[in-house]
Amino acid sequence: MNALSPAEIVQKMMDHDAFSQWLGLEVLEIGAGHCRLKMTVRPEMVNGFGISHGGITFSFADSAFAFASNSRGQHAVSIETGISHISPVYPGDNLIASATELQNGKRLARYEVIVKREEEPVALFKGTVYKKDQPWI
Repeated sequence: MNALSPAEIVQKMMDHDAFSQWLGLEVLEIGAGHCRLKMTVRPEMVNGFGISHGGITFSFADSAFAFASNSRGQHAVSIETGISHISPVYPGDNLIASATELQNGKRLARYEVIVKREEEPVALFKGTVYKKDQPWI
């Protein structure tokens, strides 16, 4: 069996990812080691301050991270993640998450995800994955 393309891997992942589906993610670009996603913040995603719950922005960035880190055809699972929320996000905001591979080793890989509202960064996410022996087929 041949390995799957990055787009096929993401589709396979999305088919089984109810939370990413609930977020309403749209894949704008996917390739080996990178991913760009889009989503719109909905009213049910806000906290008691009327701004997007931090978990929404984190989950959005985490999905971009997951898709980028699995895009090379090898199952990858996160072992460490972190986020800095640098600007509030509101209902109706259209966000773009851009995941970029910083380092790709035999077992570990590191990624950065920048979440923007138009051109304004609203969150910075970094994560490390462990790459399993299991290929995407």
